[in-house]
Amino acid sequence: MSFTVAIVGRPNVGKSTLFNRLVGKKLALVDDTPGVTRDRRPGEAKLVDLRFTIIDTAGLEEAGADTLEGRMRAQTEMAIDEADLSLFVVDAKYGLTPVDQTLAEMLRRRGKPVVLVANKSEAKGSDGGFYDAYTLGLGEPVPISAEHGQGMIDLRDAIVEAIGEDRAFPEPDDEAETDVLLTEGEDDEEFEPEYDDTKPLRVAIVGRPNAGKSTLINRFLGEDRLLTGPEAGITRDSISVEWDWRGRTIKMFDTAGMRKKARVQEKLEKLSVADTLRAVRFAETVVIVFDATIPFEKQDIQIVDFVLREGRAAVLAFNKWDLVEDPQAVLADLREKTERLLPQARGIRAVPMSGQTGYGLDKLMQNIVDTDKVWNKRISTAKLNRWLDSVTTQHPPPAVSGRRLKLKYMTQVKARPPAFMISCTRPDALPESYVRYLTNGLRADFDMPGVPIRIHFKAGENPFEGRKRRR
Repeated sequence: MSFTVAIVGRPNVGKSTLFNRLVGKKLALVDDTPGVTRDRRPGEAKLVDLRFTIIDTAGLEEAGADTLEGRMRAQTEMAIDEADLSLFVVDAKYGLTPVDQTLAEMLRRRGKPVVLVANKSEAKGSDGGFYDAYTLGLGEPVPISAEHGQGMIDLRDAIVEAIGEDRAFPEPDDEAETDVLLTEGEDDEEFEPEYDDTKPLRVAIVGRPNAGKSTLINRFLGEDRLLTGPEAGITRDSISVEWDWRGRTIKMFDTAGMRKKARVQEKLEKLSVADTLRAVRFAETVVIVFDATIPFEKQDIQIVDFVLREGRAAVLAFNKWDLVEDPQAVLADLREKTERLLPQARGIRAVPMSGQTGYGLDKLMQNIVDTDKVWNKRISTAKLNRWLDSVTTQHPPPAVSGRRLKLKYMTQVKARPPAFMISCTRPDALPESYVRYLTNGLRADFDMPGVPIRIHFKAGENPFEGRKRRR
């Protein structure tokens, strides 16, 4: 990306709607309620022939530094300092407010390029608000409608004029691109590794509200990138951040806390939970954050069950370990409850840690990578059939209606998560207890703890089917 642009303005002027318009996807949550956006969200924007990084920010308000609004304002100011240019969005329909004047003064003091954007200019009676925007002293406002996509060409021209054509359209490095293509071609011809530990890893952090998810990610990054505080439910959008761990790119998704479905009544919270569910489906490994002081609430178990049903690799993180008074006794109790309450994820990795102090974070990351390796695991057909012959000899399938069931052949049909197909007689008659026996045997004998394992059964083809019976 050639440059970075921050979208700023007071609450409810249409910043997130403009962000979604520029990235071409509905990434940011949008609602009529002021103050929906709280964290700063980056995205890759496309505006006609321009390509740049866009940052959606929280609405700026006058508030004390120790309040939630004050912390949101600090996040927005960091985004302005990080960006090369700011899109200052005002509401042409509503008109200017004293907050707009304060923000304009703050942007002037920073001395960076600013494009003044008059949103909602398609509305009846918006001319007065548009002309009032001249009084901010930030140049000619660009009339747009982020909702309907009007004025995007004028916005493109204003950005190019403010940032300069050299920054807006950088010269491509042809030699570097050629070198990369040659290297990739040579690697492809040589071999394809079984597990690529250089490939970026997508990790979603989920859990109940106020379990410490954002604090955990901030500790990984070493900065206050995400908004945190004592209030429950601060995070609303699923925010992605990138960082390196031992030379590998980790893309982490911070998500909104998930409460019981019956308690989720407001539209905004429903949107937040839906965004969290999408993040889980997009991720490869999911870290379920437990509050170690009140672990294994019913909602915790339901979240783990959802993650496993979606086929994701799961790791448990018992956060706030620094608040536990008797660590050894609590750890033994957590191990017993994990095995008893989560039988469908036998051997799931669980790590005591503290996002506040940084205790256990390196061990947590190692467990995330190890679980991802198991999730990507593939087993040869020859090994599987030798194993199938051994386990069926030790414990044969039961007889149903006086006829013995036969398991003939086994192969792995996919990974991520590991899924297997077994050819057998009368697959519908195979009892669930025997399926669990096979699943537990696979998990133990091929070292696949804690990941979902799926076994599908298929009836073998009958060579005499369709032939007429001879008399």
